[in-house]
Amino acid sequence: MDLLEQTNVETINLTDAAVNTVKTLLVQKEVPNHGLRVFVSGGGCSGLQYGMALEAEPRPYDHVIEKGGVKVFVDPTSMMYLNNATIDYEDSIMGGGFKIDNPNAVSSCGCGTSFKTSDNQGAAGGGCGSCG
Repeated sequence: MDLLEQTNVETINLTDAAVNTVKTLLVQKEVPNHGLRVFVSGGGCSGLQYGMALEAEPRPYDHVIEKGGVKVFVDPTSMMYLNNATIDYEDSIMGGGFKIDNPNAVSSCGCGTSFKTSDNQGAAGGGCGSCG
């Protein structure tokens, strides 16, 4: 294996649609130098839930990923759950929003913002009405 082919590199992927949407949000909110914080917190229908916010700068120990001029900040604990996830933005007739395709999730809620990993399979969540 080539030294450049490290399989343990922690990262998050952004689609072009997600990059363009974040850039648009930064301009609309008049914070062009901010980044997108992506995090995982306890709660939600399936035990863990995704969250996003615009922030001025990374915190100590954050992972900083940059794609197409967009910076993404992820704390180390959230990165454990989000490693190799892909953030996309979908716009449809029913409404648009960010979508996270997370290879670490063993199941997710119908709302799309809550998930379980093999580590927290027994966690109890709140329930959104579309979970079984």
